[in-house]
Amino acid sequence: MLKVNVSNKPQAEQPENDHAFEIDQRKEGWFVNGNAFDGDIAVLGNNRFHVIWHNQSYNIEVLDRNPAEKTTHLLINGQHYHTTAKDDLDLLLEKMGMQGGSTQKINNVKAPMPGLIQSIAVAEGDSIAKGDNLLVLVAMKMENVIKSSGSGVIKTLKVTPGQIVEKNQVLLEFH
Repeated sequence: MLKVNVSNKPQAEQPENDHAFEIDQRKEGWFVNGNAFDGDIAVLGNNRFHVIWHNQSYNIEVLDRNPAEKTTHLLINGQHYHTTAKDDLDLLLEKMGMQGGSTQKINNVKAPMPGLIQSIAVAEGDSIAKGDNLLVLVAMKMENVIKSSGSGVIKTLKVTPGQIVEKNQVLLEFH
């Protein structure tokens, strides 16, 4: 089973459960909110479909799809829609209070060891993705590139190049 949220806003702006429905595939066919899907789907081309459902016609184009984040950007009858999907495992993890997904929002970055800040690769206001280089920390004559463990926007830099830092000292904060 998949729980799908649909919104005409980008994922970051979607209210929780803007418009949610459940899709389930069984031996008997596809079901939407527990009701058998009795519509017709025709493939028009690469990422383009025509759907007739409940006596209405829909022209659908898949503009962007991110399998890792389980998001899709659709153009349906000229209107933009963004979807997020949660499968059984995602729903179970959510019910248990555990966050699923490959991206995480972080609040700050701390020094993993004492050392000297050699350089800073970011500035306040920069949008950062997981794996982006943030700064270089020199410890025991080794340069250590500190990378982001999640995504966010840099709120404040707490250090400057040439500054000596202690282990667990906050180096920068995110919004």
